[in-house]
Amino acid sequence: MDTALITGGSRGIGAAAVAWFARRGYRVYFLYEKDHAAARSVAQATGAVPICCDVARGAAVQKAFRELPDLDVLVCAAGISMYGLLSAMPEEDWDRIFDVNVKGIYHCVKAAMPFFLRKQKGSIVTVSSMWGQVGASCEAAYSATKGAVIALTKALAKELGPSGVRANCVAPGVIATDMCAGIDPQSLEDLRQDTPVGRLGTAEDVAGAIGYLAEADFITGEVLSVNGGYVI
Repeated sequence: MDTALITGGSRGIGAAAVAWFARRGYRVYFLYEKDHAAARSVAQATGAVPICCDVARGAAVQKAFRELPDLDVLVCAAGISMYGLLSAMPEEDWDRIFDVNVKGIYHCVKAAMPFFLRKQKGSIVTVSSMWGQVGASCEAAYSATKGAVIALTKALAKELGPSGVRANCVAPGVIATDMCAGIDPQSLEDLRQDTPVGRLGTAEDVAGAIGYLAEADFITGEVLSVNGGYVI
């Protein structure tokens, strides 16, 4: 039985990915930061094992990975967003979003490598955003982190490919998760109308793409856009 670890697994895309891998028969673990009730709910629904861990803290990630019996797939879905003008963003907020969205992947990939190198096989899937591809006004920090995720994933694909480890990325569009909770209904409707397929995405849409890349043995270094055609 293969083992998958999903970061940010208590909500949104991460929780949908936990459910996807559980349905496929994986032994699933997931990291979450602080919402214990949500983590328990996901665990009860899927049989996955929750581990409380802030991915921005390297020591915490190393401790969490010591609880894993093995690892075949790493899905880096943990992420936070911040909305507002760059000129009004405090430096500590800039640092925090980079610590979670970028450094969190660094910590997790580094902790996963002993598992992957031992068997000369592994799959990494990161979660970026369409704003990491084209940028978004009033989301400079978020866009910058998600652009970094894409570049990091491509670099990992080149660096780790000779060791049998693949690295791919999904770049979701507007997905109906709690990250959209602060967007007013009219703006969401405008986004829906601007999406060629005529609807917003779901966490399950993205989870399916993550699962495909995790199992696609001859694909690495790719960025799969899951945005309904919003960015083409």
